[in-house]
Amino acid sequence: MFLRNCWYVAGWSHHFSSGRPVARAMLGEPIVLYRKDDGGIAALEDRCCHRLAPLSKGRVEGGDLRCMYHGLKFAPSGACVEIPGQTIVPPRARVRAYPAVEQDCWVWLWMGDPALADVALIPRALKHDDPDWWMQTGELVYEANYQLINDNLLDLAHLSYVHENTLGRNSMSWAESRPTVSPIPRGLRIARWVVNNPGPRYLTMPDGVSHVDMWASYDYMVPGIFLLRTRSYPVGMAAARGMRAPDPDAEPLTTTTTSQAVTPIDERHTIYYYSGCLPRRLASEEDSRQQLALFERAFAEDNVIIEAQQRVIARTPQPRMLWIRADQALNQFRRLLDELMADEAPEAAANTVPALQGAAG
Repeated sequence: MFLRNCWYVAGWSHHFSSGRPVARAMLGEPIVLYRKDDGGIAALEDRCCHRLAPLSKGRVEGGDLRCMYHGLKFAPSGACVEIPGQTIVPPRARVRAYPAVEQDCWVWLWMGDPALADVALIPRALKHDDPDWWMQTGELVYEANYQLINDNLLDLAHLSYVHENTLGRNSMSWAESRPTVSPIPRGLRIARWVVNNPGPRYLTMPDGVSHVDMWASYDYMVPGIFLLRTRSYPVGMAAARGMRAPDPDAEPLTTTTTSQAVTPIDERHTIYYYSGCLPRRLASEEDSRQQLALFERAFAEDNVIIEAQQRVIARTPQPRMLWIRADQALNQFRRLLDELMADEAPEAAANTVPALQGAAG
């Protein structure tokens, strides 16, 4: 099951060059995206209503998209505006159109009722395209259900184990730390001190500094948007603050942000978009590249364990999981998603239509 009335990341802005349709599958639906002549993004059902040929094999013409099987042309609204060989275009000749917004170097699609698409619900990525910050990007495909990737990001205690030699830095600090979990609109805020932790390998630390107290705080928002800020301080800062959040005026030794998005392709496949951002005043461009290289190694480690987990679940009759204290955030987030999906269930049932209702006569 998927939450429909929500914005999902369909890709990075640089994935969509002008004049080239791009095929995507999201929430089990085939979608084609293209950049119009005015630079905006359009998104349509990737299935011509005539003979069901993929529109992603079509041709961009100004703001429209032409099917290259029999030449039907579609506007960004989804309406067919031209059928070669006939002057009348029947009103039912149309395909589904998806609200699309380009923001913070991501292209977002609203997968539910277009009348409910509210751009204010789009989470703001951290430092994307900020001239004062270095930015690197990537993406990774999982053969796994999206909920398992959400679970992984909601419990960072796994860094000490899955990422022992990468993000975990050969330390038990992540596993031993206890986060605070607070509700926010359409998500959770999760914060913790990671005490006496080795400094990040991809950054040049001040002379004599090998370990730090790191404040890690992130928002996790539906449908699976991870927005993490970290700040590192000399060891002892956490104790001096009584394990409360650091003074916002205290200058950190290092600071980083990463914005990540989990987008279901279907029930068993997921695409994961991620960034790494470092302030230019504290880091070099080479530091930024090294950060992304470390992320890629670490996320490959996640991929191995989560895909293996999915295979075990698939062959386990009536799989059940034991919940432990570290699962507090992921349990809350799953409940939130369940509640939101339950709220839209009657609407989804009412909007169910036959698959070929839009076919042209």
